[in-house]
Amino acid sequence: MGETTIVSIVIIAVLAIIFIALFFRFVPVGLWITAYFSGVKVGIGNLVGMRLRRVVPSYIITPLIKATKAGLKISTDELEAHYLAGGNINLVVDALIAAQRANIDLEFEQAAAIDLAGRNVFEAVQVSVNPKVIETPIIAGVAMDGIEVKAKAKVTVRANIERLVGGAGEETIIARVGEGIVTTVGSAPKHSIVLENPDSISQTILRKGLDSGTAFEILSIDIADVDVGRNIGAKLQADQAIADKKIAQAKAEERRAFAVAQEQEMLAEVQRMRAKVVEAESEVPLAIAEAFKKGNLGVMDYYQMQNIKSDTAMRDSIANPTIQNENE
Repeated sequence: MGETTIVSIVIIAVLAIIFIALFFRFVPVGLWITAYFSGVKVGIGNLVGMRLRRVVPSYIITPLIKATKAGLKISTDELEAHYLAGGNINLVVDALIAAQRANIDLEFEQAAAIDLAGRNVFEAVQVSVNPKVIETPIIAGVAMDGIEVKAKAKVTVRANIERLVGGAGEETIIARVGEGIVTTVGSAPKHSIVLENPDSISQTILRKGLDSGTAFEILSIDIADVDVGRNIGAKLQADQAIADKKIAQAKAEERRAFAVAQEQEMLAEVQRMRAKVVEAESEVPLAIAEAFKKGNLGVMDYYQMQNIKSDTAMRDSIANPTIQNENE
């Protein structure tokens, strides 16, 4: 055997190894054997096609084996389409198996739509079988007598499979129950009525059909806790009284400021009139001097006028002693 023959054998062996490696890389023989003995009829060509379509065969075959063992009829095309759409195949198959065991009518298309809508379809089936309790935060309402009542409710809900796509979630249930609590407490004439009959809150809420348009069906609403809060009516009255007081004080201050301004105006007017009197008095000596020059006033007339002024001043001082004291 020559060197050429040995080289040829080595090359053929290497090519054979590469071919076998590529074959087992693209053809999952082990997975096909597992599927075959599990009763799942899938061809080698189908598995190779999954590889070419960038689909991991185990992600399709393993859930398919699980579904077949559970008696579900699902094709590889349905699972592959859901996988390519970004869905969770294992979750959908688990939900279908759980629904079948619980006698819940759930088709693959419906479960796939729920999964693609972003909801946990397996959890939804579980909630349909085993109802879920949603606890609301403490919600405060004010009765007609002004007393605040605080209540906390527990809402027992069951998932509505038919409304999971497009239906509102838990937040809407909590908001609607809170609205019902506030409405019921607010319509009560006295807060004691609510404290005596807390079940009236749940009855009022249930009559409103708050689960319409949601992904849940409300089974019961139980009031877990009821407590008395603040006296909102008294607080509002006190705040109103304080506000009225401030308004009255502001108006009184406005009137006082107006009176002070008016008083200052009157004082200014008095000063102005006094200035006019002083101005007029300053013209009297000039008029007397002018009368002397023209001969309209004699000396005796002048002295007589001075005597009259002195006599008048004396009489004023006798009648009003304070004037004399001020002059002194």
